[in-house]
Amino acid sequence: MNGQTPVKLADLEDALLFVDAGNGFETAAWVCRETGAVLWHSEDTDDFGPLPADIDDAERYVPVPGKREFGLGKPLALEFARTQLPACYEQVCAMFSRRGAYARFKDLLERHESLDAWHQWEAEQTRQALRQWCTDNGLTPAD
Repeated sequence: MNGQTPVKLADLEDALLFVDAGNGFETAAWVCRETGAVLWHSEDTDDFGPLPADIDDAERYVPVPGKREFGLGKPLALEFARTQLPACYEQVCAMFSRRGAYARFKDLLERHESLDAWHQWEAEQTRQALRQWCTDNGLTPAD
């Protein structure tokens, strides 16, 4: 295992969604470098139990970043449009210059029967980003 801690990719995907789904509440997740376990926190609920007192110790815990830090928001949608729907690329760029872009983007994908392709592509790009994040942080992604 080359000394790196395995962490389940599915757990990381869930943590990424959780971190981004705060709905106005602070949400966070960390990976324990020793066990690969994901720890969760939300100021909205006590369902996750108390965090370890040393949660800020970067030698022991790695905070899971949100999609924005991974470049998985707007840049990902633009790359999909550029590579998969090149005729719509300029239109998608214009969509993302205003609020409410994702709803319009998904409407466009539905009209072009590309919504399923987008979801598959987004999931694979997310997994690739999480794998790289694991490597960068001394963790081994496990499927």
